[in-house]
Amino acid sequence: MAPHGHAVWADMPKDTVDLTQDLIKMGVYSSEVVDLAKTLTENQLKVSLSQFFRDSLFERSASRNRLILEQPDLEQPDYELNSSNLVDRLCLEVVQEAGGIQAAFAAAFGDRQGELFENTIKTGKFNRRQFLARVLTVAALIMLTNCQKDNTADLTSDSPNDLAQKLEKNQLKIGFMPVTCATPIIMSQPLGFYEKYGLKVELVKMQNWAQVRDAAIAGELDAYHMIAAMPLAISLGLGSARFPIKLASIENINGNAMTVAIKHKNKVKSAANLKGFTIAIPFIYSMNNLLLRYYLAAGGVNPDRDVKLVVLTPADMVIKLANGEIDAMMCPGPFNQTAVAEKLGFIHILSSEIWPGHPCCCLATGQPWIEENPTTFRALNKAIIDGCNYASQSQHRPEIARAIAAPEYLNQPESLVKAVLTGSFEDGLGNTHNVRDRIDFDPYPWKSFSYWITTQFQRWNLMPSNVDHEAIADEVFLTGLARHLAKKLGQTPPTVILRKEQLKYDQFDPTDPESYLQGQIKKHGF
Repeated sequence: MAPHGHAVWADMPKDTVDLTQDLIKMGVYSSEVVDLAKTLTENQLKVSLSQFFRDSLFERSASRNRLILEQPDLEQPDYELNSSNLVDRLCLEVVQEAGGIQAAFAAAFGDRQGELFENTIKTGKFNRRQFLARVLTVAALIMLTNCQKDNTADLTSDSPNDLAQKLEKNQLKIGFMPVTCATPIIMSQPLGFYEKYGLKVELVKMQNWAQVRDAAIAGELDAYHMIAAMPLAISLGLGSARFPIKLASIENINGNAMTVAIKHKNKVKSAANLKGFTIAIPFIYSMNNLLLRYYLAAGGVNPDRDVKLVVLTPADMVIKLANGEIDAMMCPGPFNQTAVAEKLGFIHILSSEIWPGHPCCCLATGQPWIEENPTTFRALNKAIIDGCNYASQSQHRPEIARAIAAPEYLNQPESLVKAVLTGSFEDGLGNTHNVRDRIDFDPYPWKSFSYWITTQFQRWNLMPSNVDHEAIADEVFLTGLARHLAKKLGQTPPTVILRKEQLKYDQFDPTDPESYLQGQIKKHGF
């Protein structure tokens, strides 16, 4: 900035937070450094909270007990931002938010811990601006000490044995559901992407999505194949105990289809014709459910009143379609193609027709595991991002179909898996289609995906109203890190985190999610 540096600095904001926010916009602070600083700051404060509560409750420090009992004035100068008592100040505000020390202790170590912490940051004197100031201070330290250096940056330059020495652990167990949406997680084993990054992976076949969720909360495995909506639901405590799950990268986009029983082939032409049907979905907190509801509602069908939705595994869907227990199923491949091959049903609509480029499944793991194994986590995420890039190229799809159709993976006919992956398929009505992006692979976790999902959680009463869509996305989606790793692999990921999403019946603008939600309800009545 010489020789005019003094003039430039004279025009810069004097407030530290405003200044640093300008530096972020200028690219001086990378988004991945800020993401890392935010996580470190939250963890540091939560550790301090734990010690504070324990010291107070068990009388390990008389001075801290007096501090709580006396409820000191938080406006006093000894509680300024740079004071060593700043964490104590936050602790006191947590106590106030919870309604007392006993309640605070119970909440801090129970299911409400994330909610309690966030509420205190939002409403207390220790406000979001002060929290941001601490984050930016940590970010500056990271940059000064070069801690943002990617320890896995050279993971393709060494032998697998050498790479393994750089990882906290190199033998992993990853859970997956046997569907084509799990393609990157599955193919990375037989095609060598895990080995490329020093990892030895055992793939564990799961029975249903509830088992995946419960195993993740219990920390039974290292990482998981999940439906993109699941990390959000689990992190918010929807339908289960609250547990911090991170969405590392998207596995696939598109990839599902609604298959209708062949007996209805002359009846079903649109969503309106599905009224009165029993329709199977794989999980409540799934893209399948949300996309189906969106499609039905646009056709004037209330998904909570005019149809019956049942949760089944994809394999069970085919069985129950055959015996007439269900009329249709919104499911991933290759089971929709199985129903066509066995002349049980026909493909009514692909999910890519409802929302082109929608997120489907993802690589996810628990925040505690990431904190214990940061380099291993990066290596794993790199393997999946690398694998997604490989799978996105059409010429590789036949090879991938052959690899993942094996008994230990999908255990399905290769021809059906190939039909899904290549997009050359029969629809059950005598037609052959060529839809290249029937399923596709783009690992970038757009935060606008999260915004749309949480609006639909609200719309269908799956979560409370008046939520902070931005804060939820920032908490769960590791978009900055995914971008960083993709760049390290020589890819050109997007430089922004939000985009307008074009769906079949409307456009979603993530800058105003609440207006979109209310507009849907007003237009359709639900």
